[in-house]
Amino acid sequence: MTEAQLNELTKQVDDMIYPYFPKEEGPQKRIFESMNYSFEAGGKRIRPMLMMESFLLLGGSEDDTDIIAPFMAAMEMVHTYSLIHDDLPAVDDDDFRRGKPTNHKKFGETTAIFAGDAMLNYAFETMLDDTIKEADDVWKAKKLRAMQVLARNAGAYGMLAGQMVDYLCENKKDVTLEDIMFIHEKKTAALIQAPLVMGAIFAGAPEEKIARMEQAGYLIGLSFQIQDDILDCVGNEEKLGKKTGSDARKEKSTYVTIKGLKEAKEDQVRMSHEARGLILSMATGPSLLPEIVEILISRES
Repeated sequence: MTEAQLNELTKQVDDMIYPYFPKEEGPQKRIFESMNYSFEAGGKRIRPMLMMESFLLLGGSEDDTDIIAPFMAAMEMVHTYSLIHDDLPAVDDDDFRRGKPTNHKKFGETTAIFAGDAMLNYAFETMLDDTIKEADDVWKAKKLRAMQVLARNAGAYGMLAGQMVDYLCENKKDVTLEDIMFIHEKKTAALIQAPLVMGAIFAGAPEEKIARMEQAGYLIGLSFQIQDDILDCVGNEEKLGKKTGSDARKEKSTYVTIKGLKEAKEDQVRMSHEARGLILSMATGPSLLPEIVEILISRES
């Protein structure tokens, strides 16, 4: 996939999800301004893109992508909320995100906390509004199950579990590879598994393929995060849009510090190939998912 094709696909996804974001109005409009600031800060919309392309790969119709658009929007809302809170001084304390001031640097810490909270709630409000008015019982059941997947993968058994253990491992000298794998699985892979599994559910895929898509998401997530650890060591700050070396400055244990740069790179490549092979083995319809995965796990930013 060329950069131009990816940009065109990003625009297509943007056009699908933008209508679901709040208007900046009312006495509380500052919270909407803050939410939309982070939402509009850039990015390739990878997670809603993964949902759509998983749906198409497993036989979903191009004509039905508008049906899953509210869930694609909700997926991006959950991801955006997580970034707003990740950047806070109490968490990762980052000043820049995608080359722009982070939300708390632009709006202040209090508003950033409120905006993240609002974004998470608004994601489920969006999905519930759509599901409640769904007249087709089959689609309603799919939507309820998809919502459950996102709730679990974003919560205390998913992303937040990884964030909690990541926090507990700060400044510890005895962090194990098992700790790191748990953090990567929950903190990163969970929000990559979610859209892939949701897309499979929407496509009406059999349980065996849903499980394999979940496994592919696990491998993609680990590969993605290992690449993130590698880029923090050897990445280009201009391409990344943030400072490198933050893990070293915080004396933070990562996959790279435990296994070494060479072995981390080898593991990242192995996991990437395994994930891509799984996805290709499931294809029943035309989809750009394999190419998107390749971009995701070999990125430099």
